[in-house]
Amino acid sequence: MLAHKIKQGVIVLLVLLLSACSSVTVEPEGRYEIQTRESLYKLECWSFEGRVAITGKKEAWQANINWTHNANEEKIKLTGPLGQGATLIQLTGNRVTIDRGDNKPLSSNQPELFINQQLGLFVPVQSLRYWVVGLPEPSSRYNVTPNGFTQAGWLVDYKQMLPVNNQAMPYKIAVSNEQLKLKLIINQWVLNDAAVQQ
Repeated sequence: MLAHKIKQGVIVLLVLLLSACSSVTVEPEGRYEIQTRESLYKLECWSFEGRVAITGKKEAWQANINWTHNANEEKIKLTGPLGQGATLIQLTGNRVTIDRGDNKPLSSNQPELFINQQLGLFVPVQSLRYWVVGLPEPSSRYNVTPNGFTQAGWLVDYKQMLPVNNQAMPYKIAVSNEQLKLKLIINQWVLNDAAVQQ
């Protein structure tokens, strides 16, 4: 009887150990290296989930962010705590639509200006589409820094990287200029159906 109880205890312990192993998350690792990222310009589909904090001289806000990119469209969903205050920003070519969930979506053919009017802060959304994957915007000059680059008056600093599909993807990003600081933490990347979660 005692041997049977010991055997059951060992089995329970093994099951607990195995389940603990399967829930281990991938730790952020690696440094940002701009030279190894050229191939990402050809990446047509990616998405991520995370958190964003933006601080301006007079305003500041935080949100959960879910950004989906494909060759024709960007979808950026911002939500507050517990999913409150959801805003969907949809960019297709030179057209942007902002839907705050009130059945009154607003559209414009001047995406960056319109987004910044709606947010109340100047956020370089067109450039950010490249910066979030660790790339300088191809249409503008940039200067390399130890952990990123400067471009169009912005410092883009990659604090930590996360391995995804044999590529180091941004995990913690800081984007700043004299007017604004943006911090982004990416909890999950999806590149061509392969996901890594933090």
